[in-house]
Amino acid sequence: MANELVHEGSAFLNFRHYFPDPNEHGFRWVDVKQLRFSAGSIDDRELVAALIGHEQFRDDYAGGGVLPEGLRHGPYWLRLITPDVYEPISQEKAVQILREWVDPLWDVPTKLEEDLQREVLDRLAAADGIYYLSELGDEAIHDWGRVHDYFHEFVLIDRSTRQITLIVAADD
Repeated sequence: MANELVHEGSAFLNFRHYFPDPNEHGFRWVDVKQLRFSAGSIDDRELVAALIGHEQFRDDYAGGGVLPEGLRHGPYWLRLITPDVYEPISQEKAVQILREWVDPLWDVPTKLEEDLQREVLDRLAAADGIYYLSELGDEAIHDWGRVHDYFHEFVLIDRSTRQITLIVAADD
């Protein structure tokens, strides 16, 4: 199954494009990667394992982009990420994490709210399964992995569309 996912597209929401003051956005961004899986009775853990094994998962989220032979994923060493480090969470909990991260002290610009709704919240609402990457601890942080103050990662599985979506919400 590891190579049966097909990357269908990506979206990148850079908060700096929504705020007139360059310091107001907190250097936040959201990266969304959508992949399609083949029909079948594959369980969620197998799908998460296939995602981890996919080239699109090899992204350090620090400007390097996807590196097919990469050893890092976000702040973590790739070799230490397994399906077991993702915890199933409810849609409500996922929305809470994201809303707290966006920062309730801001007046979120209308266009940003619309784009977050379309790219993230609508996908959360449609998902049959939502998995959140647990904190892996200091030993999992790679050599320059502390470039992010916040790193939130969600894996969404939508069986009706046969899509698995990787959402990373972070800052730099």
